[in-house]
Amino acid sequence: MFVTRLISGIVLLAILIATICLSGPVLFFFLLAISLIGMFELYRATGVWKGGINLLVLVSWLGAAVYYVFVYRGMEGYLLPILTAALIALLFVYVFTFPKYHADEVMTAFFGIAYVAVCLSYIYQTRELPDGMYTVWLIVICSWGCDTMAYVFGRLFGKHRMAPVLSPKKSVEGAVGGVISAAVFGAVYAAVVGRFMENGGNKILLFALIGAVGALISMVGDLAASAIKRNHNIKDYGKLIPGHGGILDRFDSVIITAPVIYLLAYAFG
Repeated sequence: MFVTRLISGIVLLAILIATICLSGPVLFFFLLAISLIGMFELYRATGVWKGGINLLVLVSWLGAAVYYVFVYRGMEGYLLPILTAALIALLFVYVFTFPKYHADEVMTAFFGIAYVAVCLSYIYQTRELPDGMYTVWLIVICSWGCDTMAYVFGRLFGKHRMAPVLSPKKSVEGAVGGVISAAVFGAVYAAVVGRFMENGGNKILLFALIGAVGALISMVGDLAASAIKRNHNIKDYGKLIPGHGGILDRFDSVIITAPVIYLLAYAFG
């Protein structure tokens, strides 16, 4: 299992590096694809999709795709109107097919657009910022770096359970180690790439701060995805990535870290 997980993790990281470096249409279609897959995993896990043709899923996919097109054209400011239109479309399906779908399924379908598609789109939006070629990697450093080091510190020093009911294996010591490590990774990364960035100045303290904040957020994302699985009594969202599970199992911490890193990078230039 460890070897399988390691190999698939390396392959996934290689794909991510390639798509982010190429950017443009390649990164756009990659994120759109994993967003649609992630939404499907969420809908299957929560019972929105039970098999066959499902209009709630199709409308949600359409809403996500339309939003991505707007993002690609630099019109991400239309997020609220697009989400509103998607909600209205879902309500049309709910009303005119009643009682085929339940209200909670409609709400989950709408949640999937915002939680998966919109949040993941911020990887692309961060990449498109000035110096985005460098700042976009803070998303990976904060989420996967924190996750890895939290596991290491938890195994070595973990004594106090952070969320004993939700995730018994996660410890306070592991969380602290993950946050500190992400801050250190951010500082080291800034020291390496800072001189190549157009927007000059010393980025070490800034990237360390972003690393720490992003790490805290990433842990909430990880636990939130775990909570959904616990609510629906499933171990993994899927089997697409051997040793890891589905898209949501691997990108659970990235999902809500990406918009936070985007906002911090945008705010601090």
